[in-house]
Amino acid sequence: MATPYSQREIRRLIGMFDVYGDFLVGTPFGNGNVNDTFQLTFDQGGIRLHYILQRINSHVFKEPIKVMENVARVTNHLLKKIKAGRQETRKRTIRLLNAHDGRPFAFDDNGNCWRSYIFVEHARAYEILETPEQAFRVAQGFGEFQRQLVDFNGRLHETIPDFHNTPKRVAALEAAVKADVCGRVKEVGREIDFVLSRKEETDVLVKLNESGDIPERITHNDTKANNILIDDLSGEAVCVIDLDTVMPGLSLYDFGDMVRSGTNPAEEDEINLDKVGMRFDMYKGFYEGFVDAAGSVLTPAEKEYLPFSGKLITLEIGMRFLTDYLSGDIYFKTRRPRQNLDRCRTQFKLVESMEAQMKRMKALL
Repeated sequence: MATPYSQREIRRLIGMFDVYGDFLVGTPFGNGNVNDTFQLTFDQGGIRLHYILQRINSHVFKEPIKVMENVARVTNHLLKKIKAGRQETRKRTIRLLNAHDGRPFAFDDNGNCWRSYIFVEHARAYEILETPEQAFRVAQGFGEFQRQLVDFNGRLHETIPDFHNTPKRVAALEAAVKADVCGRVKEVGREIDFVLSRKEETDVLVKLNESGDIPERITHNDTKANNILIDDLSGEAVCVIDLDTVMPGLSLYDFGDMVRSGTNPAEEDEINLDKVGMRFDMYKGFYEGFVDAAGSVLTPAEKEYLPFSGKLITLEIGMRFLTDYLSGDIYFKTRRPRQNLDRCRTQFKLVESMEAQMKRMKALL
């Protein structure tokens, strides 16, 4: 994987943080679509330890200091909970490193915001889940994350306003269609019609929140399986990662994105749509794991709309890919032409699969 940063530059960047030992190497890490991420290896007295160094994408996150304030507050809250329960802390929450000024972030000479944290050893994130048991563990981990934050004091910054406000995502798509800055609208008439035919459903959760039936919570907002680490030995979820989008939201956003990203066996940008579909056994694993961990704090309305949330968030993410494609691929990283359009079509095919199985999903309630 190519990187614009040399080893000398990576060494200089990690030098902004309180890390002890000798820097050995830094390599690109993960498959994230937004931030630049590196795994760094240090020699500390003959023992090799690893850290993560990450540049926050300022195009996506306009106020990176607020992002880091959210991350620090949430991880400190979780760490206190873990210590009070006498659990092993090393594998239960991200441990941020401080910069030399004591803050958990630093700016380079070009104004980029960087952060670093301890790498969680002997655990991995899965791009595609293979078994319902894995789905259960992932959902259990995210459900526990949400339950542990129920008593969080204060309100987090809304770092991306209206991030999961689906009606506003529809409006953004309609604006992109009208502007047609890249002349691509003529290619995607079927996809645009797909969204507009379901437009009336897009405000369901927003209205339930306004009525008070579904409360605002602290949510992760990007609950893909690869954002939670699974222990290599026990198979348990041990650490929620990628906390940039942690902010006020709805529990159903988190559950819905788990279903969207984890029930489909195909890649997110799969071209052969015959491979795309919702695996019901995986949905069942997500449902049972999430309710097992967070069911005690969910309201009746939250539980009732768990099946619908998967469809809504899948539709929303498809809209975002389509909007970005029409706008010139300025938000999501792409590695080839039309990749965002392929991502969009995959999501919409998954929506159709969920609609066909909605009665089975509701029957689990």
